Amino acid sequence: MPRWRALPGELDPRVGGFVEQLRRTVDRAGMGVAAVADRTGYGKASWERYLDGRLLAPKGAVVALAEVTGTPSVHLVTLWELAERAWNAAETRHDRTVEAVRISRTPAAPGEFGPPAGPPRPTGPSESAGAPEPSGGGAADARPRGGSQRAALFLAGASGVVIVAVGAFLLTGGGDARQGAPGSKSPSATVSSPRTLPPGVLCAGADCTGRDAEETGCGDDLVATAESVTVGPVRLEVRYSRTCGAAWGRITGGVPGDAVRVTAGSVLKTAAITAPGDTDAYTPMVAVTGADDATACAVLASGPTGCTP
Repeated sequence: MPRWRALPGELDPRVGGFVEQLRRTVDRAGMGVAAVADRTGYGKASWERYLDGRLLAPKGAVVALAEVTGTPSVHLVTLWELAERAWNAAETRHDRTVEAVRISRTPAAPGEFGPPAGPPRPTGPSESAGAPEPSGGGAADARPRGGSQRAALFLAGASGVVIVAVGAFLLTGGGDARQGAPGSKSPSATVSSPRTLPPGVLCAGADCTGRDAEETGCGDDLVATAESVTVGPVRLEVRYSRTCGAAWGRITGGVPGDAVRVTAGSVLKTAAITAPGDTDAYTPMVAVTGADDATACAVLASGPTGCTP
């Protein structure tokens, strides 16, 4: 009898119950994991992950297990459907939580909560026209008034020049162009994606197209299943990383010769299972603005084909 590992503590009860039922089915049949793999056509490494709760078994694997153990498939498939919904919901919640934590840890860019204060607006002639006039009348009064107005205009113009000069000096940090001198870009306009991505994440958006999700840090905790369907015995998924702004296609439970492709607009990426014993494959990434932008399709060596909605 196999000695099963403890299931992950964070596993949804519906998923845990499904995995326990798979284990009981294997135990009742008196089979080891290697025998299950040999008789169902799914790899030993895949079955180890299915039975340890590290990967949800595809529907095809569940049906195959029922057949080789003489177990009615209806009950197992019903449990699988419940587990699949819980699995996908947990992945989506986890992706949103990680994204919220990332956003909360990202410092606000300068000027993000309002424009920086500009230099004081120079005082114009129209605002200085209200200077007090000396008392008196006649031509003598007109001449002092004219002289006073000219003096006020001169002082206002001079004050404006000084204010602008001082404001420019303060804004430039005494001549340092990095503090916002004319012609330089504000810090918020020059923030590049590597400075705002979580540690270990190497790309975002268009930079991710054609790259490997695992190698660039876009997998693991930063990914969720956006869409999934079964094509024959194979589970087909659109995998989506909101942090990286990218998606890719994945198949599990396949055999050598099975292929998967993902499209987003005019961009197409493909992958296939090639090595004996392998059951999974995933495509390079494509840049997307949302999970709905990507469609994955599977083409099986045995003939069936299918795509996600």
